[in-house]
This record gives sequence, C-alpha cells and structure tokens, in this order.
Amino acid sequence: MMKTITASDGHSLNCWFEPAVGERRGGIVILQEIFGVTDQLKGVAAKYAALGYEVAIPALFDRQERDAVIPFDQAPRGRDMMLASDLEKTVADIDAAVKALAANGGKVGVIGFCWGGGLALRAAQDLDIAAGVAFYGTRLPQYLDRPLKAAFLGHFGSKDDHVPAEMLDQAKAYLPDMEIHMYDAGHAFANDARPSYVADAADVAHARTAEFLAKYVG
Repeated sequence: MMKTITASDGHSLNCWFEPAVGERRGGIVILQEIFGVTDQLKGVAAKYAALGYEVAIPALFDRQERDAVIPFDQAPRGRDMMLASDLEKTVADIDAAVKALAANGGKVGVIGFCWGGGLALRAAQDLDIAAGVAFYGTRLPQYLDRPLKAAFLGHFGSKDDHVPAEMLDQAKAYLPDMEIHMYDAGHAFANDARPSYVADAADVAHARTAEFLAKYVG
C-alpha cells in the first residue's frame, strides 16, 4: 500500500509499504533503479515480505515529479532525473523510510538496485541501519569518502559496463570490509522484467541476500 512519509526537511514523499508475512523479523528499505517505484520492485518487496520483513520503497523521484514511474525503454529520462537529484536530500528521503520501519520495531536493512545500489552504500555509511545490500550499484566513486557503519554486501555482473572492473577494484580497496560476489551477467541481471535478466544469477544473489539479512537484521 502507498503511504506518505516525511523527510527531516519537511518534504513529503510517497512510500510503498509491503507488510511482513507471518512473524515480523525487522524492516527492509528497497531503493529504486532510475525507473521509480515500479511494479517489478513491488514484486521484489513481496519476495522479502514473504521472508518476514516489513518492506518500504520510498519514491525517490517525488522531489522532482510526484509518482514518476519511467518505462524501462525510456532509460534516458530516468537517468536525467537521477542526475538532477540532490544526494543529501535523497538520503534524507531514504532515512524517512528507515525510521518509519524502525518505529515498528526491530532492525532495518537497505537493498538497492542500480542507482539505488550506490545509495544503499551511502545509507550503510550514514544512516542507522544494520546492513546494506547493493545489486549492481552504480556511481560508486562518489561514495568513496567515508567508512562503512553497517555490514555491506554487493552483487555485481562481470559484464556490467556501468560498473567496470577498475571501478569495483577501487571500491574494494577503499572499503575492504565490503563483501562482494561476482556473477556471469551484465547490468540489471536481477530485474525479471527486462531482457538483461539472468535467472540463475538473480536466484543466487537473492539467496545470498536472504542469508545476509537473516544474520544482520533478523
């Protein structure tokens, strides 16, 4: 269900909430690609809700365009919105979702995809969370300016031209505590609504993520 949450600067944004199935184990914030709060991401939320987590997906484009959902074949539009976003304000919006889940009890983790994967790294550096997970997180160099405060797991494709090997090597050198797994896949290999989807890689990455969250979140 879509609800409204409020960031520390007073900005109100929409946030999709997926209730935990069965006994609640904690909270998970899912951070979007450059396409907004898509039906595909809501499906991911349902996957983790089935494991017992309450899930929130904040609408990180709401500061620019309310309820913006970009079709997958219009990536340049989503990229432009991502580039126009303010990192500090975006992190404040993520924090609002973290706090909304924390208010219901338990620890909170963050999972991000693409743009959201990089933002998950920033969340693990700045916010009060127990764990962060990046699926093919992009724009990594801009986050290599402070240490991790939470456990962090990264999933990357060996054929991902958005995250070349030298960029990932730089991130691993700066953040040696980051746990990294590589997959024989390209960018967006876990998005089952796009041609880039690689089922075997996605299944293994999600299984590793579930194990990681069970250890650090609940």
